[in-house]
Amino acid sequence: MGAAKIIGVLLIVAGVAGLIYGSFSYTRETHEAKLGPFQFSIKEKETVAIPIWISVAAIAAGTILLVTNRKR
Repeated sequence: MGAAKIIGVLLIVAGVAGLIYGSFSYTRETHEAKLGPFQFSIKEKETVAIPIWISVAAIAAGTILLVTNRKR
């Protein structure tokens, strides 16, 4: 399996995952304080939305890579 086929399949999988889930969340620490033996930290939950057009573009690009690689 060539590199173009692998990249094509990965793009299709990422595009489908983007369409299914639509967004992902992660937690990041923003502030931290240490007062003697006590330690305080603030964690914020961030959510990133994945636009539908990016998912569709990834699926299309992966399909194009697979189709053009098949002809060779």
